[in-house]
Amino acid sequence: MSGKEDQVRRMLDLPHPPVPPGLALRAARRGTRIAHRRRVTRTAVMLTLLVAVAVFLTWLAVADPWAAPPSVIAPPPRLF
Repeated sequence: MSGKEDQVRRMLDLPHPPVPPGLALRAARRGTRIAHRRRVTRTAVMLTLLVAVAVFLTWLAVADPWAAPPSVIAPPPRLF
């Protein structure tokens, strides 16, 4: 065995440090906050996409972009 393996084995043989009281409760609260933040972010992104689609569809209905632009025909120039 190498020296590092012996060091690790000696460290693992020592008594483990005590877990701080309330650690599980703090971890659960933090997980709840993270889940809530992700849910709010996902909702905001979906609402933004929905508004963007609504604006795009409204623009399509009003602007009629697929129609050919009106042709401008000028009268022939007068020479005299």
